[in-house]
Amino acid sequence: MAALERIDALVIGAGPAGLGAAEALVVAGVRPVLAEAKPSAARKFLMAGKSGLNLTKDEDPAAFLAAYGRAAPHLAPMLAECGPGEVQDWARGLGQEVFAGSTGRVFPRAMKASPLLRAWLARLAPAELRTRWRWTGIAGGAWQFDTPEGARRVTARVTVLALGGASWARLGSDGVWAGALAAAGVPLAPFRPANAGLAVDWSAPMARHFGAPVKNIALSAGDLTLRGECVVSGRGLEGGGIYAVFAAVRDGAALALDLVPDLSVDEAARRLARPRGKASVSEHLRKTLGLDPVKRALLQEFGRPLPEEPTALARLVKALPVRHAGPRPMDEAISTAGGIRWEGVTPELELRAIPGVFAAGEMLDWEAPTGGYLITGCLATGRWAGQAAARALRDRG
Repeated sequence: MAALERIDALVIGAGPAGLGAAEALVVAGVRPVLAEAKPSAARKFLMAGKSGLNLTKDEDPAAFLAAYGRAAPHLAPMLAECGPGEVQDWARGLGQEVFAGSTGRVFPRAMKASPLLRAWLARLAPAELRTRWRWTGIAGGAWQFDTPEGARRVTARVTVLALGGASWARLGSDGVWAGALAAAGVPLAPFRPANAGLAVDWSAPMARHFGAPVKNIALSAGDLTLRGECVVSGRGLEGGGIYAVFAAVRDGAALALDLVPDLSVDEAARRLARPRGKASVSEHLRKTLGLDPVKRALLQEFGRPLPEEPTALARLVKALPVRHAGPRPMDEAISTAGGIRWEGVTPELELRAIPGVFAAGEMLDWEAPTGGYLITGCLATGRWAGQAAARALRDRG
């Protein structure tokens, strides 16, 4: 049997939540061991930064909190201490100036994750980062790991788990931790994709539009209607607008697109009633409603046969039903719902079934759309769990 190592504080998982927990412990004067399965820290964080690292969103606190849906009451105290303002101050403290775009989304001016991560890891120098340490389970009160040096066993007075959800397994979030925690009595909600594309079995003519953005539309699903945009891909529909309504669609709501959100049905019908002459239906739609090629293609794809009567056609353009085959596979999702149920943790994020062990990040059962909410949620829960672990360590003497 592998030798047993005894330490004060252990953090498993070096993504944003785990690094946030380690930072909170370091600030409290604790030198944690930070175990990461991959060869380097924060791989999903770095991948997210390739298209511009959206750290948070500068908006009214109530609106920001509402984005977390059913989990909002649980996350409220954590986001009150580590919300959009605090995240921006944190980034500046690491030497990374930030700016808010026209939608309120906040990015580092460098538009990359790597400079911020380098500064963050430098701040965490008191912590001991052990890479290629893959957690494999719990036995006899010890955390078991596969490491380059072979099997290792560690006991810690306090532990923070930040193992991620169940998407992007190649970057470290594979959800395999669920079995071990369930066996230990931790209640879990099943994993489900979040912020994922919708699969569509396109007709052949749609291939010419793959990669095209669909701009200036409104998307409706259930009680939710919002402005946004999406992208037609070979796999279906993707992008921020789809992600914003994804949870409602995943849970059974029908999806509809308003292709002319700035026009009323009556105005659209009035324009469509203009004499068409020898123009094709497609050309008439372009001239009267300004529909670009991809919007006209979507109208044909989901609306054929198109009604000839102007009001009926206007209503279709304003509420085009999207036929889809459901979410893309979970490992393609940007994030996941499900994980440790809230009744399984204390308000300090300590596991009720395993005292002295705290959980943070996507391991917890919450979800939010893209737009800065995901990283902020991970930072907030990581900091909260790390602070609680530091207090527990202090209180236990």
